[in-house]
Amino acid sequence: MNLRVRVLHCGNHWYADIDDADDPQPDDPFWYVDNCPSQTRALETACAELLTLSNLVFRGDHLYRVLEAAVAA
Repeated sequence: MNLRVRVLHCGNHWYADIDDADDPQPDDPFWYVDNCPSQTRALETACAELLTLSNLVFRGDHLYRVLEAAVAA
């Protein structure tokens, strides 16, 4: 699985998500963060989470998308 980080500027804050590189739609990522005060902070936060998710993929664990996790909870 190829995961990627996307960082966007929304109004006066930054948003970041992690999604499958083969999924061009940002509608249901594996992880996201909103209201970051800077692009640097959004990128740092997303990269730290990407490392965690990459370790799960390496072990063969199933990754849940945000909406899947909400339904399962």
